[in-house]
Amino acid sequence: MILRVILFGFLAALAALIIAVLVTMASLPSFSDLTQKPNGQTVRVHAADGSLLVSLGPSYGDWLTYDRIPPVMRDAIVAVEDRRFYSHPGVDPIGVARMVWVAKRLHDNGRRLQGASTITQQLARNIFLTNAYNAGRKVREAILALAMERKFTKQQILELYLNRVYFGGGAYGVDAASRKFFGHPGDHMTLEEAAVIAGLVKAPSHYSPSADAQAARDRAKVVLDVMVDAGAISPAKAESAHLERVVFAPEPKQNSVRYFTDWALAQLDTLVDEQNVPLDIWTTLDLRMQRAADAAIRQNTPAGLQGALVSMENDGAVRAMVGGTDYVSSIYNRATQAQRQPGSAFKLFVYLAALESGVKPGDPVVDQPINIDGWSPRNSSRRFLGQIDVRNAFALSINTVAAQLGQKVGFDTVADMAHRFGISSKINTHPSMVLGTSDVRLIDMTRAFAAVSANGVAVTPYGITKVSTSDGNVLYQHNAEQPRVLVAPFVAAEMTDLLQTAVNTGTARAAQIGRPVAGKTGTTSSNKDGWFLGFSSGLTTGVWMGRDDAKPIPGLQGGRNPAQAFSAYMKEALQTRPPQEFQTEVTLPEWQLEPDEEAYFGDPDQPVGGDPSLTPDDGQGQPATPSDGGVPDQDPAPEPAAPPRRPTTADRPPASAPKSPQIDQRWLDNVLKDQPRQPK
Repeated sequence: MILRVILFGFLAALAALIIAVLVTMASLPSFSDLTQKPNGQTVRVHAADGSLLVSLGPSYGDWLTYDRIPPVMRDAIVAVEDRRFYSHPGVDPIGVARMVWVAKRLHDNGRRLQGASTITQQLARNIFLTNAYNAGRKVREAILALAMERKFTKQQILELYLNRVYFGGGAYGVDAASRKFFGHPGDHMTLEEAAVIAGLVKAPSHYSPSADAQAARDRAKVVLDVMVDAGAISPAKAESAHLERVVFAPEPKQNSVRYFTDWALAQLDTLVDEQNVPLDIWTTLDLRMQRAADAAIRQNTPAGLQGALVSMENDGAVRAMVGGTDYVSSIYNRATQAQRQPGSAFKLFVYLAALESGVKPGDPVVDQPINIDGWSPRNSSRRFLGQIDVRNAFALSINTVAAQLGQKVGFDTVADMAHRFGISSKINTHPSMVLGTSDVRLIDMTRAFAAVSANGVAVTPYGITKVSTSDGNVLYQHNAEQPRVLVAPFVAAEMTDLLQTAVNTGTARAAQIGRPVAGKTGTTSSNKDGWFLGFSSGLTTGVWMGRDDAKPIPGLQGGRNPAQAFSAYMKEALQTRPPQEFQTEVTLPEWQLEPDEEAYFGDPDQPVGGDPSLTPDDGQGQPATPSDGGVPDQDPAPEPAAPPRRPTTADRPPASAPKSPQIDQRWLDNVLKDQPRQPK
């Protein structure tokens, strides 16, 4: 009676299994449907010269039919994954028996069962199921495998498997894996290469050549031994394989270049709508400049600090971007995301507003005590120079003169000028704002200096020039924007005059590069931030250094490490460009030349760091604000031996020149009307 019940139960279960297999087989997609590439977008990002920067997302490569897959690849995968593939019906009875035998022992040791699935079962799981490990999934997997074996041939199943299995590094299928790890298509592979790829299925991340080339070779040796044991190759053939000679394709640089690609790809959704097909992204990044930028930041950023750099053309094309000293340890992009006080670098907008109102570089001003609504700024030197001209007040970063000019044109006007030039963060209108007390982004400040370099025309940073599909269909092409004039060209020329003076004779002398260069330093209160921004030969670069926690850094000055990083980068970046003269030249009498040691705050060789108590007062009641360098507390400068230079003919366009572009007042009003501003 018991035997009858058991027999009846077995027959009922068998009937149910047959019905389940038949129903499942009827619902399976056709073979042609399964050969379609799975959903998932691959994005390949290229540098300006076309070289690959990074490949993101899953990569499926070309679909290889069974006869195009190298026989050594087919033999290797069958030997190592399912040596009875050609004889079982989809579920391996011997493998199941072994699974039952060892399941209890593995469970007792706290391990889960592995290696019992056939190639057909793995394919069924990859296409139709999830990787959840439970009894229900294993039953569904077995039914699907049996159904697939009834509907498809062994060759079709192996073709599907080898084109869909994951080999690590985002590569799905043998063609994608071969291209990624060896740099060539998958329809021709050596025995050694096939052994490497077949060995990846077990643990793609552990045996990936990108992560550990030696581990990949060691695993390939195991695959060769398994192939010998399975009779796929002879011992002599395995012995003649030279795994040490396998050459792996180099991985694209994944460090500082990722700051740029992360920033650029964030704009992709606004440029194209395509979400499924593989895309090729062509960018503005210059790899030679990027390497120079990375080296300049790493070599000039003091230990324990972070550094960032942005470099762009006058049309806004970003050529280099470094968002930190190490992308692997911190993906936070300090070039585009961090908001920090710019210190005296913000005086760019103060002087632009003053120049636009009619102030000239050679106009006399008086460096003297001033009180504005109870605020009395002081110079970092704690002394006053008396009457000087606007040009030298800017070059020496005189705080009192900046405050006077801000009061003269109006602090609202200065804030509007900053927003006009691309500053996207909030700008307060307290009197102290002229010394850079509002938080800004490095890329916005660099953009503003680039607009001055572009003769007062607006500059919009961009990183993507073209987006195309893998078959060459262009989805997006960058086009130059209609020029928008922010200030009259003669105002930009006068501002360049001031910026060039700051580098030639003022606080930014460490930024000299052996060709005409204009720029400005910035140092915030308690030396929390150091800045240098400047341009030469059509390239504008901004550098920031500081701590992420904004703690004071004794000795950090814009005229030191940031200016030195700027100089190191620009010398390399501009090697292939001829020097370009500015529209205005600076010739100052000898009495105005600042001694070398006064180009910095203190001894130029003094290291960054030290005793914070030694940092001087910033004139705002806080310790340490050179507010960008200034001059130290030394003997007053000698009286002038010659009058200051008056504006040259280059200061204004000649009368015979064609009419200059006019400021688009409607656009300007639209930009400024909605800008947030903190009340006085």
